[in-house]
Amino acid sequence: MIVVPEAACPSLLSLDDAFAPVEAVFAAMTRGDATNFPVVREALGGAEEALYGFKGGYDRAGATLGLKAGGYWPHNLARRQLTNHQSTVFLFDPETGRPTAMVGGNYLTAARTAAASAVSIKHLARPDARVLGMVGAGHQAAFQLRAALRQRPFERVVGWNRDPDRLSRLAEVAAEAGLPFEAVSLDRLGAEADVIVTIASSFAPILAAAQVRPGTHLACMGTDTKGKQEVDSTLLARATVFTDEIAQSVTIGEAQHAVAAGLIRAADITPLGAVINGTHPGRASPDQITLFDGTGVGLQDLAVAARVVALAKAAGLAAEVAF
Repeated sequence: MIVVPEAACPSLLSLDDAFAPVEAVFAAMTRGDATNFPVVREALGGAEEALYGFKGGYDRAGATLGLKAGGYWPHNLARRQLTNHQSTVFLFDPETGRPTAMVGGNYLTAARTAAASAVSIKHLARPDARVLGMVGAGHQAAFQLRAALRQRPFERVVGWNRDPDRLSRLAEVAAEAGLPFEAVSLDRLGAEADVIVTIASSFAPILAAAQVRPGTHLACMGTDTKGKQEVDSTLLARATVFTDEIAQSVTIGEAQHAVAAGLIRAADITPLGAVINGTHPGRASPDQITLFDGTGVGLQDLAVAARVVALAKAAGLAAEVAF
């Protein structure tokens, strides 16, 4: 069995390396070549208030089988100087069931989540999109910004966060790309941004439907648990909604609230893979609002983990252990 430790993953897998495997998973899921297993997520309770669970699946096209185990420990950073998100990916041989790899999953989760929103921007944002809006400024936001900037020739970035001081992280990323960054109100962000990425851990809507102008593409990436919500439900009724997996979108994703309110139906949501495969046209007009509900699928964790294992082997950095 190959072991790739967490510390080795960032130097092995770039955001560009993550893009193709994630895009391929979207396509394989829609073709029926890959199956995403139901998510298990439980609250541990107690003093840690942690969430723990499993995401997994089987990708016949990519020959990957496995799961990601982990979750969110909200006090890790403050109490232990550890990242709050902790996860590990386990890969198995689809033909024999034997374990083939164990890979650190913290960086990979950030990379594949950023790649997923970037894939949605590639396929759904207007070609003339020039202003990128960021809602949220946590650890994942910098990954999201870097990946998004690769998809359109953006000319500036605007951002909002509950704690404006934390936006300095995004300002630094924008500066790396040679772009100006400005902290703005939500009203200004919605009025100016052609693409909006929301990446906030919120249980109440942050962005209102009235704040989003026609022609905007939104990548809503922060809602992956029952009860979470980043945007007003009526926005999904105005938008054409796409997702990674419909079953997750309506139960733990951004669409859960709009479906519960009767504003949209599961049948109104399109898998992003259909656009990639050419069976859905995607954006139909410059004025259309498109919204990608990124709930996070285990298949994408497996895909980027398999890519890391291949890169580690090629670089001579893969540690093999008897198991």
